[in-house]
Amino acid sequence: MITGMLLIGSVLSGCYGGESKGVDEAEGTGTANEKNSQQVLNLAEGGDLPTLNTLGLFDTLSSKTMNNIFEGLYRLDKSHEPVAGVAEKHEVSKDGKTYTFHLRSDAKWSNGTAVTAQDFEYAWKKAIHPDTLSMYAYLFNDMKNAAAIQDSKSELYGKVDELGIQAVDEHTLQVELENPVPYFLSLVTYPVFYPQNKEFTEKQGEKYALEAENLLYNGPFVLKSWEHEAGWIYEKNPDYWDADAVKLEKINVKVVKDVATRVNLYNTGQIDSTDLTSEFVDQYKDSPEYSTLLKPEVFFIRMNQKNKNLSNVNIRKAIDMGWDKKGAAEKLLNNGSIPAHYLVPKDFTFDEGKKDFRAKYEGFNTEGVEKAQEHWQKGLKELGVKNLKLELLSYDSEDRKKISEYVKNQLEKNLPGLTVNINQQPNKQKLALESSLQYDLSYSGWTPDFQDPITFIDLYVSDGPYNWSNFSNKKFDQLVMKAKADPSDLKERWRNLQEAEKILIEEEAAISPMYQSGSAQLRKQYVKGYIAHPFGVGASYKWVEIKGKN
Repeated sequence: MITGMLLIGSVLSGCYGGESKGVDEAEGTGTANEKNSQQVLNLAEGGDLPTLNTLGLFDTLSSKTMNNIFEGLYRLDKSHEPVAGVAEKHEVSKDGKTYTFHLRSDAKWSNGTAVTAQDFEYAWKKAIHPDTLSMYAYLFNDMKNAAAIQDSKSELYGKVDELGIQAVDEHTLQVELENPVPYFLSLVTYPVFYPQNKEFTEKQGEKYALEAENLLYNGPFVLKSWEHEAGWIYEKNPDYWDADAVKLEKINVKVVKDVATRVNLYNTGQIDSTDLTSEFVDQYKDSPEYSTLLKPEVFFIRMNQKNKNLSNVNIRKAIDMGWDKKGAAEKLLNNGSIPAHYLVPKDFTFDEGKKDFRAKYEGFNTEGVEKAQEHWQKGLKELGVKNLKLELLSYDSEDRKKISEYVKNQLEKNLPGLTVNINQQPNKQKLALESSLQYDLSYSGWTPDFQDPITFIDLYVSDGPYNWSNFSNKKFDQLVMKAKADPSDLKERWRNLQEAEKILIEEEAAISPMYQSGSAQLRKQYVKGYIAHPFGVGASYKWVEIKGKN
């Protein structure tokens, strides 16, 4: 998800710069009595929710919120494994291509109506219909006929009734796949696979999901209110089938764009958790409330090959090799991040022998500045120019601003004749520019939607919905398609994906990997059971309990 995008915020996760209201003024904080209540969690996020429509999803913050107010057939448990959600059990055919899900009879929407197999069929068909196409429609492509339904050149284009999904009855859902998918249960934990109630959704029309009252909920919590750009409030969902497992009564979330303000709110007890940027790490690293985590989230510089200069592979290789990634990760971020010379992160996926996907190729294009300068001079000569001016599209947060300036200074120093201008934009505007290819270079990233290397690699297939670089390589496409079409030989599948990644970075330098994200954070010790998922839905509040708070 951009982080992947959704991207991580492109990635679609985001820390954003800006000002916040004083604590007493801000919506979503909760009253003094609430703060003293045992089962109230107070949080802050760096930006507002981009969307609450499961089919409009494109970022990690929305995904995290949806995971806590909705539920799919399966959800991620405390160990990040798929566990029964709306479906209490399932069976798989011998050939691995047909899944039959049995929905629990006590799964309800927040208006009291039952969650049915028809709700899933309706949402999934809607996700791939040309008129309502989700940005994540490609995740359905392993289902029977899904890819053809989305292909305007196919005879099945738009014929969603041909999708391999059938509501056998209200509590039985059958799904047919084109080929076995080893990660399918993990896949359906992702929000684009959540159900929608047809009657309610269509009654809302264009207002659907725009406000808290324009939604139905079937997850552990409901959204009580949503004050745009200020905050939102979750309340426990009494109609949730597993409500007894949910301890929290309320979660107050404030939008606080400035990290220093969030740290101050944490220190004064107004929020219970906060991420830290590099300038705060040394101050808090010895605290028992401090922790770091290496996340399977990779940031990289996209290079728009519609730009004549960036269509030159030597220029792209020079940019990739022409700056110090270690310095950016370890000195500027200082939060457990590590330099990346790859797209698929370390410590994310492992084969049957527990070998990391990264074991074969630790990284690419590690030769350094001298080699970068060779490519630079060769590229300038091929283009017939002596100077280049490029714009770097970036986030508007302070920490990302520092990284952008660092990259600019490094590249201008190491690649004579290059000028880099930084264009900082709020996340929503940045994504709009990026997705319409209105940029030269873009500071971006991806958080995995499910636990498999293909969630990163297939971003760059020629017709991929998030191939926002105009990159195309036939051999790369063939390797990825082969990995998708025949997953039975897992060793061969991994070899294909590893070779595809090598083409993407070492041969084509389609992106310049930057760093694999670390997270430094403070969390109050009375917050128990907080589950941060390394992929997909971000975090689960279902099992959080406030215990031992004075």
